[in-house]
Amino acid sequence: MSDSVFGPRIIQNLLDTDFYKITMMQAVLHNYPNAEVEWELRCRNNEDLAPYLAEIRYQVEQLADVSVTHDQLAYLEKIPFIKPDFIRFLSLFRFNLRYVQVGLDDAGQLAIRIRGPWLHVILFEIPLLAIISEVRNRYRYREVVIEQVGERLYQKLDWLRAQASDDELAGLQLADFGTRRRFSYRVQEEVVHILKRDFPGRFVGTSNLHLAREYQVKPIGTMAHEWFMAHQQLGPRLLDSQAAALECWVREYRGQLGIALTDCIGMEAFMKDFDLYFAKLFDGLRHDSGEPLAWAEKAIAHYQRLGIDPKGKTLIFSDGLNFQKMLELYRALHGRIQVSFGIGTHLTCDIPGVTPMNIVIKMTACNGAPVAKISDSPGKTQCRDENFVAYLRHVFQVA
Repeated sequence: MSDSVFGPRIIQNLLDTDFYKITMMQAVLHNYPNAEVEWELRCRNNEDLAPYLAEIRYQVEQLADVSVTHDQLAYLEKIPFIKPDFIRFLSLFRFNLRYVQVGLDDAGQLAIRIRGPWLHVILFEIPLLAIISEVRNRYRYREVVIEQVGERLYQKLDWLRAQASDDELAGLQLADFGTRRRFSYRVQEEVVHILKRDFPGRFVGTSNLHLAREYQVKPIGTMAHEWFMAHQQLGPRLLDSQAAALECWVREYRGQLGIALTDCIGMEAFMKDFDLYFAKLFDGLRHDSGEPLAWAEKAIAHYQRLGIDPKGKTLIFSDGLNFQKMLELYRALHGRIQVSFGIGTHLTCDIPGVTPMNIVIKMTACNGAPVAKISDSPGKTQCRDENFVAYLRHVFQVA
């Protein structure tokens, strides 16, 4: 009998989240324990999720029982930059459901709003997205079995072996970034299991902390857009908000976790703030919107202008990648700068006949004032307040 891709639980435990949530949470505890934030769900492809409201609500309520075990805390203690006071905080942490509203908006569409202290709501985003995705898939694709997941992934691995030389495979670095829009937990687990065993290049780890622990691979992640967005209302001046976010990160991690995200306001605005000081302190940059090769060329040219050899730096690509795009980017950049790849939906929700979801939960306000992400891709800009977006563009001189 074929194995179902749906298990009894959607969220396994507190570590069943992306690692950068934990790293940012520690930085929030130490620097902004009283910051208040708001978040909203956005379905970019306008899919009707209202039919799943009752089940999504039920699954969200299950989060109240989630906590961290002594074994999981012992695992975190072995990570050198996770501090003892943060581990004590996590041992007491619970999801507080009074900070989350799950219902329908005026148009009858699923609406999720999170409002509360950043420190206490930061961990909601990834489990909520994984819950919405898996609940919807349980209704729409009940017939999917685990064998289909392996078959599809092995087809891709065979394609990669056929296309890439041994030297190229030896240099290809891949991580699983697929928690937030995974088809189901069991699918992501199967993907990590197969990649660890059979990826022909270098499988460097997973963004999912629980799976990193289970499969003894490296947890991957540093910061997300919310870190920069919050600083738009936490920093001294809006113009200095990116520099303030980078500076705070440097103070918190002292050279560890040195990959900076570039597209909160756009690459051009980022490079103005990413001066010689930050360029030397950070190990590299992560791409998450816009044309990836053009972005990489800008990054390389920026390092060269600063007198830094790009070969000592790393670019991580994580925007809508598949194996074909990964190989093209590797070939275009190999020998000029180090590259690594994080693939999400194309690994954990790529099953024949299945249309993946395109949902995000983004911060909309911090300390009662609006925040925004402009990004390098049309359609990814997100903010409730159009005036604030216009002001942000004006301040940072973004067209």
